[in-house]
Amino acid sequence: MGAGSGPWTEPGAFEVAPGVHRIPLPLPNDGLHAVNVYAIETGGGVVLVDSGWGLREARDLLESSLGAVGYELGDVQRFLVTHMHRDHYTMAVELRRMFGTKIALGLGEQPNIEAAIAGETESQFRALVQWGADTLVDPLRALYDARDPGRPRYETPDEWIPGAQDIQVGDRVLRAVPTPGHTRGHVVFVDEAARLLFAGDHVLPHITPSIGFEPARAELPLGDYLDSLRLMRTFPDLRLLPAHGPVADSVHTRVDELLAHHEDRLAETAAAVRDGAGTAFAVARLLGWTRRARHFDTLDLFNQVLAVGETAAHLDVLVARCDLKSSTADGVVEYLPMPHTTGPS
Repeated sequence: MGAGSGPWTEPGAFEVAPGVHRIPLPLPNDGLHAVNVYAIETGGGVVLVDSGWGLREARDLLESSLGAVGYELGDVQRFLVTHMHRDHYTMAVELRRMFGTKIALGLGEQPNIEAAIAGETESQFRALVQWGADTLVDPLRALYDARDPGRPRYETPDEWIPGAQDIQVGDRVLRAVPTPGHTRGHVVFVDEAARLLFAGDHVLPHITPSIGFEPARAELPLGDYLDSLRLMRTFPDLRLLPAHGPVADSVHTRVDELLAHHEDRLAETAAAVRDGAGTAFAVARLLGWTRRARHFDTLDLFNQVLAVGETAAHLDVLVARCDLKSSTADGVVEYLPMPHTTGPS
């Protein structure tokens, strides 16, 4: 099938490069609407980069989309998963139960996979308290308690990708590159010969990925993310194959936009602290959210939680840069402007 002329969420299998097909799969009740899975032909089957959310609706669409290019679910030889979020990982687990398909995932995801298997959420509640968002704890706990018990389950992968390494996929070689930030163990897959970047959620064409809210949180997740963005600038400019949104021609162009966005956001965050907001929660309530600059109170609960976590990530970078200082009192982290100093006259 061709590249498609409709919305990027339109169902189907769309050839984005010779032997590579983009397959959008649905995300029910999710603002992102769909996730792109990429099927790479190997000569004897396909390897999938990411897998989709392990729901029957998504599995049926994956089956029909693969069928349109001559493959069945049992022809999937391997999953190369960019990160452990449910819309990328859990379909792989479901299909492994059916067909024994192998799953590879970045080693940095191990602490959060273990937390997901154990159902560990207390660390997230503690983080909200530290960020001054204790009013969100009980609603989030209730939201977690109300989740469908039949939701997709987590399991460990067959293979941990320990760092940068080459992976043979049919006649092509993909370079797995750790890109922590959106999650601790996010990886992208670089096909330099075909000039393609299978970017997962690391580089998205229209939105910025969430940063900083996971059970086993990195010490400086936004700092990791900015470093991972700059790392993409050390590769040749590649075609962007994102997990959410349409294919784009230039990774470098979007990386530059994302770096500029976060510098602007850091400046806005510092200004909010100078205006008297002392906690991540208080700062988040002063900032605009989404491309429409929505007020914090108009967001749904889970996006409010993500917004506070992302604000904390920006505040911590400002502390690391010595633009702000922080202290902890009664378990809540407070941020203050760094006093200006002047040299000798």
